Amino acid sequence: MTAPQQQPAYRRILLKLSGEALMGDDAFGINRETIERMVDEIISVVNMGVELAIVIGGGNIFRGMAGGAAGMDRATADYMGMLATVMNSLALADAIGRKNVPARVMSAISIDQVVEPYVRPKALQYLEEGKVVVFAAGTGNPFFTTDTAAALRGAEIGAQLVLKATKVDGVYSADPMKDPNATRYSRISFDEAMVQNLGIMDATAFALCRDQKLPIKVFSIVKPGALQRVILGEDEGTLVHA
Repeated sequence: MTAPQQQPAYRRILLKLSGEALMGDDAFGINRETIERMVDEIISVVNMGVELAIVIGGGNIFRGMAGGAAGMDRATADYMGMLATVMNSLALADAIGRKNVPARVMSAISIDQVVEPYVRPKALQYLEEGKVVVFAAGTGNPFFTTDTAAALRGAEIGAQLVLKATKVDGVYSADPMKDPNATRYSRISFDEAMVQNLGIMDATAFALCRDQKLPIKVFSIVKPGALQRVILGEDEGTLVHA
């Protein structure tokens, strides 16, 4: 007799990935082994019936060009960063699609020959159809980070949780790499995180999640099975709540 399958604690989530998460141990770009492993984690969640949207950064590509961007107009540099997120989104959606899970890329800036534009009702339709939706090009505006794009899109699609994927397994009282006595918070309120200046997201993104009462879960994307454990409601990572 097989054990009953565990039910996910969340129906719809927004996953925020950094561009650097795709690099693996490489200096820049996309590491094939890393993206394949990440996609396997994503698909394990989709197969649980969870509606999943993703926002991804562009640091793995744009930071490789950072020397050439020195002294550049900030808005121009930000648009270059947005284009880097489009490339990452295409790579991620392609890797998901090759595992027989449909994925769609929707861009906040118009590149109709490459990806479709972000239209909220269409994004909701895709999610309800079980497709993974990858939101590219941030908010479409300079001076805003992809953290802010994650908070904005999460609020727009009615996500129950914004997942902030990092290299550490949660929010700590101090830098765990420097302080051996640092302890991981299982839960912390928005107000407590602000008082302690924990820097979970940039200020605009954090304020938006706080105002919309949209909880944030910080967890490690490099820890095997962590994403699935978060979705099952287990004590994985740190929950930042109202």
